[in-house]
Amino acid sequence: MTNGSAPAEAAFEGGGPVPQSGIGFYGHVKQYHNLKAEIDQAILDVLESGSYVLGPQLVKFEEELAGHLRVQETVGVNSGTDALLLVFLALGLGPGDEVITTSNTFFATAEAIWLAGATPVFVDSDQKTRNVDATKIEAAITPRTRAIVPVHLYGLAADMPAVAEVAKAHDLFVVEDCAQAIGARGDRFAIGEWSDAVCLSFIIQKNLGCFGDGGAVATNHQDLATKIRKLRNHGSLKRSYHSIGYNSRLDDVHAAVLRVKLKHVDEWSERRREIARLYDNGLAEAPMTLPFTPHGYEHVYHLYVIESDDRDGLQAYLNSKGITALTHYPIAIHQQEDFPWGRPARVTSLPITEKSAASVLSLPMYPELTNAEVERVIEEILNWTANREALSQQAV
Repeated sequence: MTNGSAPAEAAFEGGGPVPQSGIGFYGHVKQYHNLKAEIDQAILDVLESGSYVLGPQLVKFEEELAGHLRVQETVGVNSGTDALLLVFLALGLGPGDEVITTSNTFFATAEAIWLAGATPVFVDSDQKTRNVDATKIEAAITPRTRAIVPVHLYGLAADMPAVAEVAKAHDLFVVEDCAQAIGARGDRFAIGEWSDAVCLSFIIQKNLGCFGDGGAVATNHQDLATKIRKLRNHGSLKRSYHSIGYNSRLDDVHAAVLRVKLKHVDEWSERRREIARLYDNGLAEAPMTLPFTPHGYEHVYHLYVIESDDRDGLQAYLNSKGITALTHYPIAIHQQEDFPWGRPARVTSLPITEKSAASVLSLPMYPELTNAEVERVIEEILNWTANREALSQQAV
């Protein structure tokens, strides 16, 4: 993926007039410019400090993140993928163990299960939310099942009370994949309230992102946090004393940047909801499926994902107009070529997952989008829906 859209001339293959200035998919540079003085100073302070790894900025960020999430402990790690992997290892998951999750997610969710040596078991998504269908979990449980990994897809919290109820009945761990949903809430629960651990990603395109890879584990279990602190640092909590672990630390430069941005993430989430309301209202009559938010939930719209029966045609048309729309995720994990690559896996019936993969399209969504840009996206989509056959042929 690239930062922003390609130049309009490159995106428009059909010749003819050059489109208006492009609307990119990400707002990384705009966000940096808005916070430039503070971010630059934070980075400079780290460089001048001489402490770059496991230093004071990381300690402060972990404390502030724990306060923001209202959990007892957070542990900064190299990525959201490592956050998942280190939690699985700290919980003792490995060969012969099954972990229930969804196939409608970024690949890392299942990848981390495989890397731990365990077996992912894929259940279908809820027809409205596209999160895990909690009613399908119990039927997938076997004597080998050890954990459930619900994904808060696109920024909407999964039905954690329902997941936790099943987990409690069968004595299973619950690990939340919260890579896309920092700040999200349910109608009567917070992220982290119904699980053993929460895994976050801070790669640049996330709602809270650094300038590279980054991640964290949040938990209310101090013993689990201590195990992850050891695992992230070559099995060490004290200099020269080691066991087997990994090199998976969130460095202080990234931690300093995240400290700056953490202060703004709630206002950014509210702006994302404002943009979502513009899309909701403007596309209400369009022949496509819009995101659904259960009553009382707070969606943070990491992505605004619609579903269209001619997703490719719409995407090509928007691209021809200089508007970058991407797909999340057009190939479900179990549909990837050569799946499961010689690794164990179990796949239940996944009709909703497969339907979504064939029709999802993510529209531009970031706090720095202007209302005028959102209205232009809406206008072009409505123009396409009114004249779709002719416009799709022109855009190809």
